[in-house]
Amino acid sequence: MYLLIVFLPLLGSSVAGFFGRFLGSEGSAIMTTTCVSFSSILSLIAFYEVAPGASACYLRIAPWVSSEMFDASWGFFGDREVTGPTVVMLIVVTSISSLVHLYSISYMSEDPHSPRFMCYLSILTFFMPMLVTGDNSLQLFLGWEGVGLASYLLIHFWFTRLQADKAAIKAMPVNRVGDFGLAPGISGCFTLFQTVDFSTIFACASAPRNSWISCNMRLNAITLICILLLIGAVGKSAQIGSHTWSPDAMEGPTPVSASIHAATMVTAGVFMIARCSPLFEYPPTALIVITFAGATTSFLAATTGILQNDLKRVIAYSTCSQLGYMIFACGISNYSVSVFHLMNHAFFKALLFLSAGSVIHAMSDEQDMRKMGGLASSFPFTYAMMLMGSLSLIGFPFLTGFYSKDVILELAYTKYTISGNFAFWLGSVSVLFTSYYSFRLLFLTFIVPTNSFGRDILRCHDAPIPMAIPLILLALGSLFVGYLAKVSNFWANSPFVLPKNEILAESEFAAPTITKLIPILFSTSGASVAYNVNPVADQFQRAFQTSTFCNRLYSFFNKRWFFDQVLNDFLVRSFLRFGYEVSFEALDKGAIEILGPYGISYTFRRLAERISKLQSGFVYHYAFAMLLGSTLFVTFSRMWDSLSSWVDNRSSFILIVSRFYNNK
Repeated sequence: MYLLIVFLPLLGSSVAGFFGRFLGSEGSAIMTTTCVSFSSILSLIAFYEVAPGASACYLRIAPWVSSEMFDASWGFFGDREVTGPTVVMLIVVTSISSLVHLYSISYMSEDPHSPRFMCYLSILTFFMPMLVTGDNSLQLFLGWEGVGLASYLLIHFWFTRLQADKAAIKAMPVNRVGDFGLAPGISGCFTLFQTVDFSTIFACASAPRNSWISCNMRLNAITLICILLLIGAVGKSAQIGSHTWSPDAMEGPTPVSASIHAATMVTAGVFMIARCSPLFEYPPTALIVITFAGATTSFLAATTGILQNDLKRVIAYSTCSQLGYMIFACGISNYSVSVFHLMNHAFFKALLFLSAGSVIHAMSDEQDMRKMGGLASSFPFTYAMMLMGSLSLIGFPFLTGFYSKDVILELAYTKYTISGNFAFWLGSVSVLFTSYYSFRLLFLTFIVPTNSFGRDILRCHDAPIPMAIPLILLALGSLFVGYLAKVSNFWANSPFVLPKNEILAESEFAAPTITKLIPILFSTSGASVAYNVNPVADQFQRAFQTSTFCNRLYSFFNKRWFFDQVLNDFLVRSFLRFGYEVSFEALDKGAIEILGPYGISYTFRRLAERISKLQSGFVYHYAFAMLLGSTLFVTFSRMWDSLSSWVDNRSSFILIVSRFYNNK
């Protein structure tokens, strides 16, 4: 049963990929959706077996790589501390993916390449369980790379669109930067522990290791490994510096955005940190870096989203912001709360993306919110779904997002450290901005007077039944999943946290009441500002444009903190220039070409030309050459013992070849 959870999506993807042209669009969609749906049902059964009973589950399928001390096998799950986050991730991935598959049947029905789309979507669903269930770092890395490849294929699905090409090409190298940290981190684990098996690494993590001093800081091997693993998580989970690919990934179909940003790709980095909690708990420096990176990302993405005009980009920046909350929750050693927020976030974020897809699908693929407005009467069902998703996103009391986001901020406050206070205040201010852009999205899309074309208003329609069913199920998850997961005792023993870092009870009973009320007050303030500003958005924007400072501030946030421009000017162009001038001109067309094919062919061609000039046709010339050659041969053969210490064969060859080049 456990193996079917992983391999059923692969079966559906293979059938749709190889036989899609025979099955057709409907056959491929039914096949892939059925496989993923059965996988989600089996994930619920696995959760029931593992979670309430606290039972361990380990499956060793077959040996993979075995060489002396190195042994990596195909295995799934692991001990209790590993299985806890794993079964939660399996439910999140398979359930969200099955709903996205069901939604895609209607959304992609008119696309002639829908079998290929369903194949790519199922292969993404296969690689994510492969990542979360692997019992060693090599299997995790295989799923990690597979998720990146599948996301590239999905973002690039509409390959005739230039922006989709650019987004896919941008996503691939940015994720490779993260892999540049993850791969050395795995190599460092093997070097230090002589194994890639998670259970052995975690058991040996507490042993003291050699340390060294660098830049007036004492570092040890565990700290370096954790920093490298963090670099991998930063690239995959769209944290600060590597977050630019996430909004651009909106160029793919909307179901792709929902799958990547809700349940699969961007959550891989958070899961990897939570799974390696026995490793991250021992170096405090790594935890501080994680906290600062996550808090900064949540603030950056929240401030960027307030002035974006693309419907899907606003939701994408909210994803980056919520991922920042998950990362700094790991930084304050509360991995279970981070996974809890990841699970809650998956439901309301998938609801927001799929609701946005319903609007875009009905509005002739229009994504600019400024060209919408007044759609609440035309889309009452979609408006209700997006309202529930937005309320859950901002942490409205007793909805799903409320139970995890508020706990993260309370934990950051009761950490009583500089990094904890930094994360608390940036996270609280991010709540204000999150509330603002969430209600700004609702106002510009559904409430303000319409700016749409008349033909779009006449042709628009609410979500059909196949698209409405996933929205209803996700809305139920956005309402009740947080409460149901909170009252269960599943989170008690998972994952590993050092006793000195355990502050959950203190945040519950020692945090001041005003601290617990700050997120709600900021959410209300953001909604009030959006309510008062967006009905008069034109006047507000003109006021911004008349002031020099406000105009620059508007441009700063609208241009996404100029991250794309800075990265293009200082990194991308430098690498492109290096690749052309050094790699292409100096090496490929320079040294390698001269010393390789071109140089050898040119040398022998010039040598043949020189030798051909010696063919004069006169017998006495040949006789003289033979006599001269015989004399020189006899002379050198007799005197070689005395000349061998003075003559270098290689220098003689280089001298002869250089004469040919000089005579060119």
